Amino acid sequence: MQRVARSLTRCSRSQRSQCRKRQPVAHRSDGVSAAAGIGTLAPAFPQGLPSLDTVPTEYSHELRAELLYELCASLVREGLAGPATWEKCEGSSVAFVHRAIRENVGEGRWNLLERNVEYHLSVSDVAERDGEDVPLGKGRLAVTIECGSAGYLKIGPAISALEEEAVGLGAAFYWTLTYALYRVMRIYNHDDALEYEERMKEYAKEDEESREHYEFPEVDRALPECIRSTLTSEDRRTFLRHARRLLQQHRSGRFGSWIEHLHRIDRLSRIRLPVDTAFREEGGYDTIPLPSLVVAFKEHDAIVACFDEESQYMLEGTAEPALGIVFSPQEPEEVKTAVRMVRRFVALNIDLFEIVEELKKLG
Repeated sequence: MQRVARSLTRCSRSQRSQCRKRQPVAHRSDGVSAAAGIGTLAPAFPQGLPSLDTVPTEYSHELRAELLYELCASLVREGLAGPATWEKCEGSSVAFVHRAIRENVGEGRWNLLERNVEYHLSVSDVAERDGEDVPLGKGRLAVTIECGSAGYLKIGPAISALEEEAVGLGAAFYWTLTYALYRVMRIYNHDDALEYEERMKEYAKEDEESREHYEFPEVDRALPECIRSTLTSEDRRTFLRHARRLLQQHRSGRFGSWIEHLHRIDRLSRIRLPVDTAFREEGGYDTIPLPSLVVAFKEHDAIVACFDEESQYMLEGTAEPALGIVFSPQEPEEVKTAVRMVRRFVALNIDLFEIVEELKKLG
């Protein structure tokens, strides 16, 4: 057996971006969760990453096919599929796995994710090592979710509306969402853009001959004042506790739907799940996971401009998957853990892109 791969239509930062000092610094795991075949609400970001057209969409298994059948049996034991699904798939184990995933996500939610982001789900008995597929061994499989094109969230109008409702409410919403997403997936926001601008200034200092030709995006000017004023906040934990209390006070107000989605995202991001760091560290990946979401304040602002420049180079190497789980289909607890990780990623993405679609109505 080699690989079960399927393009997921919407159903989670690199070690560098997770470990670097942020403004402000967030506590998040160095792993990212991934979604099992989901689709998102907002249209795919037009300046998003190039589509991964070469990702395989078929499965062939000549060797170790028994692992796939063990997975099918495990899905049945976990109540994710049954005889009726098997009959619909006419005995095809590959189709059975795909249908089981899609049915558990739900057609409507699946379509929601597909409208906004490009995820690819793979179930495989090999891992990439230095550009080649190497068997995992010991009867183990790997579930991975890769992002081929980032979703897009224009959050500026929402922040303005929230600040009109109550001073500090927009900043509370933005930072709570940002830190929750940091724990689960890689996003591209003002923090990445500021870092990119800093690198450009360093390059300009070293390039004496062409220094005057450099143009800088001036990311700081793209930030709403309520966000800019909180960048240097030193006591981040106290700030976030205050932000959650403020959001709670307005949970039944005009923007209660947004806050309810955010509450679920924050809660899901705090679920502690094991992360198989060895799978990523030993995988021979050239780059960190590609961002699942670009967060900007306005159309074509400095953050979008920075992402456009950086995204040109993001597919030059092999990126880590947004989610990577290694498990044995013969071990019930390992199967349950894999299912929980995929379910969390899917559920979080659903709430995220429901927010995206609601905020999109603001124009």
